[in-house]
Amino acid sequence: MRLFDTYQDRIIDFAPPQIVRLYTCGITPYDAAHLGHVATYLYYDVLQRRLRDLGHETRCVRNITDIDDDMFAKSRQLGVDYRDLARQQVAYFDDVLQSMSFLPSYSEPYASSAIAEILDMIATLENRGHCYVVDGAVYFAIATDPTFGALSHLGRSEMLALATERGGYVDDPNKRDPLDFVLWQRALIDEPSWSSPWGPGRPGWHIECSALALREHASDTIDLHGGGSDLVFPHHECERAQSESTSGEVFVRHWMHVAMVRLDGVKMSKSLGNLVFVSDLLNQYEAAAIRIAILDNHYRTSWDWKHDMVNVATSRLAMWRKNGAGTGALEAVRNALDDDLDTPTALVAIDAAAARGEGISDAAALLGVSLDND
Repeated sequence: MRLFDTYQDRIIDFAPPQIVRLYTCGITPYDAAHLGHVATYLYYDVLQRRLRDLGHETRCVRNITDIDDDMFAKSRQLGVDYRDLARQQVAYFDDVLQSMSFLPSYSEPYASSAIAEILDMIATLENRGHCYVVDGAVYFAIATDPTFGALSHLGRSEMLALATERGGYVDDPNKRDPLDFVLWQRALIDEPSWSSPWGPGRPGWHIECSALALREHASDTIDLHGGGSDLVFPHHECERAQSESTSGEVFVRHWMHVAMVRLDGVKMSKSLGNLVFVSDLLNQYEAAAIRIAILDNHYRTSWDWKHDMVNVATSRLAMWRKNGAGTGALEAVRNALDDDLDTPTALVAIDAAAARGEGISDAAALLGVSLDND
């Protein structure tokens, strides 16, 4: 199998051990998850199916970011406890993934469950001279990591622009460098707070994923880590810096990122409100057709969602179902997935085999598509 690696900026061999440790950044559950989220996780679902087809055991951890500024803002707006809001939205999201026939996660840990591990990481970083304390807040000093920026391949001006756009608080007067990032911060009066050696407060966003990934996999190094391409910087760049500064080991062997889904040319996001909800689509279409519509786009190419995509996929599914069970196109689909997870080519291979009258149930199943009528 060959996959594009963000760190090396090229397609390379992906040859993991028999047990493959994966981690993908999960949802911040302050509102219903949208098509962009589901599309991201769908490609990791297909990746796991192919790895299992090759004889591997996959352990994919997908975290839940329940300690977050957006969570607290939404809970204030609704007048509910952030924990209740998180549990409600996670239940909705899990129902959607189950309806879409996703493989179960190896674990789905909440960020709030990792406070002990987070405090240990920060203490280690402090002992090794990688952070500083100002007024009860702890900051990671990027000057102590000469490789900072190696994952995103961005220049300083580009990093500053993205940090400004994505909640990096570059104007924080307590920072020695605008790109330094918070590991521990004071909590507002209505936010959850935990005691720490630096004062009461709560963790920063980036340290949560590092602590959860390392704890859940019981290893300093995981085989593949990813999420949406909008997480490369600052989130994953900061994760890599603090994790490797803590352990002295390579944090991730292979970085995989999924391009954005757009609506009318604009990235689909909660903050913009330009969302398509899979729960709504499932009221109109079969889950298998929605899977096909998404997988008709390569994971590294941004694409625009259009509702007629599902109509086309529904017709495609009906054509596939005219054939009985069989292994037609199976090797072609395997080859396509091994070629940088080329799902559009895999779909075309199934089309061709179905047109020849071959049974293609096994090939479709490798993409998570059942040919049984719902």
